[in-house]
Amino acid sequence: MSSVLLVGLVLGGCAGTPQPPKNEPLLPSEQASPPVAQLLLDGNRLFAEHRWTAAIGKYEEAIQAQPKLAEAHYNLGLALSKRRLFSEARPHFERAVELEPFNQVIRNAPPFRKYEPPAPSIPGPAHDGHSDHQH
Repeated sequence: MSSVLLVGLVLGGCAGTPQPPKNEPLLPSEQASPPVAQLLLDGNRLFAEHRWTAAIGKYEEAIQAQPKLAEAHYNLGLALSKRRLFSEARPHFERAVELEPFNQVIRNAPPFRKYEPPAPSIPGPAHDGHSDHQH
């Protein structure tokens, strides 16, 4: 079992940071106060048990206690999406991106892409075959 987990961490993460599976709630960040971190963990357990409504309640409590915690908004968006409450989920995905604009898990999660196409990549300079010398 530990070798499977190790392989998952090595293959699934960038720069040593494990990435959660798609459509899975995020773990609390260091920014979460201990009581809010516990609410997120409780919500994540309920989410894993497919108890979406109960998970929504935990994530809402976390947001009330710590409104600027991106993970709480993201996780609430996921749980609302599982209940097919997409119009209610959207503002939470958007708020999560506002709070953590460089978090690629939040930005690129499939539920978020339902609401906004991924940002186009910025093309690099065109290669014309003459880049090695000056004109």
